[in-house]
Amino acid sequence: MTSAHYDVAIIGGGPGGYVAAIRAAQLGKKTVLIERAALGGICLNWGCIPTKALLKSAEVLRTAQKAKKYGVSVNSVKVNFPSVISRSRQVAEALSKGIGFLMKKNAVTVINGTAKLIGDKQIQVDENTNISAENIIIATGARPRPLSGNPFNGKTIISSKEAMSLDTIPEKLVVVGAGAIGVEFADFYAAMGSQVTLVEMLPQLLPVEDEEVSAELQKMFKRKKIKILLETSVDQISASNEHAVAMVKDKTGNVLELDADKVLVAIGVQGNVEDLGLETAGVTLEKGWIKTNDYMQTSAQGIYAIGDVAGPPWLAHVAFHEGITAIEHLAGLDIKPMYYDNVPGCTYCTPQVASIGLTEKEAIEAGYKLKIGKFPYRGSGKAMAVGETDGFTKLIYDAQNGELLGAHIIGAEATELIGEIGIARALEATHEVVLETIHAHPTLSEMIMEASGLALGKGIHL
Repeated sequence: MTSAHYDVAIIGGGPGGYVAAIRAAQLGKKTVLIERAALGGICLNWGCIPTKALLKSAEVLRTAQKAKKYGVSVNSVKVNFPSVISRSRQVAEALSKGIGFLMKKNAVTVINGTAKLIGDKQIQVDENTNISAENIIIATGARPRPLSGNPFNGKTIISSKEAMSLDTIPEKLVVVGAGAIGVEFADFYAAMGSQVTLVEMLPQLLPVEDEEVSAELQKMFKRKKIKILLETSVDQISASNEHAVAMVKDKTGNVLELDADKVLVAIGVQGNVEDLGLETAGVTLEKGWIKTNDYMQTSAQGIYAIGDVAGPPWLAHVAFHEGITAIEHLAGLDIKPMYYDNVPGCTYCTPQVASIGLTEKEAIEAGYKLKIGKFPYRGSGKAMAVGETDGFTKLIYDAQNGELLGAHIIGAEATELIGEIGIARALEATHEVVLETIHAHPTLSEMIMEASGLALGKGIHL
């Protein structure tokens, strides 16, 4: 049994954990990072990054299929599915190695193993290492949540992890859950040639998004021959290793049988809180997540929790900031508490969806009187030039003081465009400031300026 003492011990090497480790090292803390799998966690290895690689392959395929539109002749367009999957895995593996390099660069000790809290600021790693630390950060993340009574079998009832490493393209795919993960995989496999049925128990795709955005996405998905069943629940999945049948019920009580080669369940996540010794350490859970304050402190002195295991929003960029907040707080720096009212949400299907702040419905329910500017991609010269005219940019302003309450974009590069809105909201920019900021021409970002002009009754190009 070996033992060592550190200033900071971090359990989990995902986005929150590895960022926290780097920041701790920058502040002169002797730091250890404990990870039982690959560095980078689910996001880098089985989530954010490899899925974007898959979606890029789908984008290239669709561009090649419509190359004639751009005056380019392509004789034959075929999918080499194993190569699509292989490229995605290579991207993830390269980035995971990059995290390892960053750990060495910052003199962070990395231990590969399973950690458990065993006492006052004590951690046991597997059965051969004991660690003590002045501060502990739990960053163990979350995992896909199965449908009640229908556990994953890894063959025909699958999670997002299996969905990004299949051997062959399923002829028929049922996707349960139309949040970001479900929508992205539905889009990807539809591009690959699968017959996709997307099942959602709520009334719209991407339930957290603005209603107009969801309606626009639904229209575009139907154009892609994706079958959409809204306000429909899954009662049961009968499955073997070769085939599955999903029994679903719509809002009128009608029951449908959906035959599928694979059923992808994407209904949410659950925290990795088991077998961590949380009770021993005095760490409190709330609804299955580790309860924290605004500085990511748990109920136990000297123990913090960050990222998905600390509850929603389950986003890598949130975990980054939570990790830095926790480290700077335990280091005694004068910092701002975590806040979550200016967090962008991004979905990387085609067209992309990005949003920040309040939806129109939320703003109205909060009692605001609104000025709304909505500018279509078809009105953008750049969008016309690149052949990406689907979608719109929608800005929601407080009519009283011009505050930018929210932004909702569906269309090409939406996930890149939303960054400007985040900065504008952080700086408390008004509609007049956004409108008076000179935007480069021709760019897609001009639509933000144009939408602001429409909100003020000063629209030019529509």
